[in-house]
Amino acid sequence: MDALSMTILLGVLVMLIVVIAFILTVKSGQYDDLDGVAFRILMDDDDPRIPGNQNIKNNENEKTNNK
Repeated sequence: MDALSMTILLGVLVMLIVVIAFILTVKSGQYDDLDGVAFRILMDDDDPRIPGNQNIKNNENEKTNNK
C-alpha cells in the first residue's frame, strides 16, 4: 500500500509541475502566433510593394540605368 500511495503522490506532483509550466508559457505569450514564424520565412523581403522597400526598387532602377 505504501508503493501505491507513493505512486499517486508522485503522479499528482508531476501533474502539478506540468500545469504550472503550461500556465507560465501561456502567460509569457509562447502560443500567441504559431503560424507567423512559419510564414515569415516564405515572405519576400525585397518586394518593392512592401512599405519601406521603395528604396530597393529605386536602387535597382538606378543600377540598370547606369549601365
